Amino acid sequence: MLRRPALFAALAALAAVVAISPAAEGNGRFPTSTSVHTRPGDADDLYLGLTFGLLITHDDGWHWYWTCEDNVGYAGTFDPKYAIAADGTIYATTYEGLRVSDDGGCSFRTATAPPDGPGDLVDIWVDAVDVASDGTLWLGTAESGLPNAIYRSNDKGKTVEQMLPSSKTIWWKSIKVAPSDPSRIYASGYQVAPTTEVFVYRSDDGGTKWTPMPTTDLQVGGEPLILLEGVDPTDPDIVYARSVKVFAPTGDRLYRSADGGQTWTGVLDTEDALRAVAVRSDGEVVAGTVLSDDPVAGCTFRSSGRGTTFTACDHGPQMACLAERSDRELFSCGANWDPDFFTLGRSIDGDTWTKVLRFHEMTGPLECPAGTVQHDRCALELWPSIREQFGVTGPVDGGAGVQPDAGPGGGNDPGCCGAGGGGAGAVVLGIGVATGLLWRRRRRRGRACCD
Repeated sequence: MLRRPALFAALAALAAVVAISPAAEGNGRFPTSTSVHTRPGDADDLYLGLTFGLLITHDDGWHWYWTCEDNVGYAGTFDPKYAIAADGTIYATTYEGLRVSDDGGCSFRTATAPPDGPGDLVDIWVDAVDVASDGTLWLGTAESGLPNAIYRSNDKGKTVEQMLPSSKTIWWKSIKVAPSDPSRIYASGYQVAPTTEVFVYRSDDGGTKWTPMPTTDLQVGGEPLILLEGVDPTDPDIVYARSVKVFAPTGDRLYRSADGGQTWTGVLDTEDALRAVAVRSDGEVVAGTVLSDDPVAGCTFRSSGRGTTFTACDHGPQMACLAERSDRELFSCGANWDPDFFTLGRSIDGDTWTKVLRFHEMTGPLECPAGTVQHDRCALELWPSIREQFGVTGPVDGGAGVQPDAGPGGGNDPGCCGAGGGGAGAVVLGIGVATGLLWRRRRRRGRACCD
């Protein structure tokens, strides 16, 4: 990664001026990316969770279209967990239910809400979600004071079937379905009363029967939180779980099980929060942290032995998220300003990262019909402020050597998915022009955004 300390310091100072606006801060937080998601079987679609909404691209990262928190269905300092189905359905967990978009993000409905469903999970905190390779939707609830359970849906959340006996004390926090076997499901949760305890359950038959897995091998910290991070792409018995803050104040431990959760072995300890874990299609595992004692660097760990051993810390981006796409490209969240100068980067080998997106390169809001929250609230009311605060230029200096085929409007044509942005603020525009010189990459041609 190219370093120019004097220039970077100056640009970071300028960025700090821009970041004082409440809307750009993302509900009191510094604006950043929080998660990245791919669409199974698709080599062009990406979904980038932000502290101020969601960005969607359908052309390999050239054009990015924004939807706000109000449209997804949440507010405050909250980050949904997203899952994307092969048909493009978007699922987002919230404290008022699972939100579902069937139209590419233009509108979201609440799972089981009338008139399509009986309302079972309306106003219920859904905190775990995954989509199996056969399209089955799995989710888990974590509502205080009410019974929680694991649910399955075969109609995109219009109706759900309870698959595990409910509990008034357990909060279900994560679900992972084996990529190679949709009938193998893992779920994890915890309780703090009447005793503090963690739970990992496994089903081998699509959720009809569940077996509680031993957890004596799993060490937990003050917050007894075990999160499932992934299942090996070809071996459903190899599963990874993370113990959160097992090392005070923020250190995590990554566990590996090779026998379907019967036993667990600690394979990676970190001094800082392990924010990103990806199990690649060849079984390699990549994990990343942000170094608390070195704010200009992140730490990347890699395992070519299917998670049995990991390399020592190798400085990389400030990795707050990580995912592999069907074409084997890795995508990582990074620092939009100093030191990474990308809010999303990409890599083939996990060593060398190049910029995909910075905030000023957003194209515009997702273009949707009048009467939708996306059109009336996100696009008309909120986007002008977002555009001004980030000095949005669109993808004109997005570090691309080859632009996808332009539509009638040229390089910034929103096509069927969004409206182009403008209004470049002088401060952020200066940042974009200067740093655009530092990152050059060749983009392959992408398809039209709404195929």
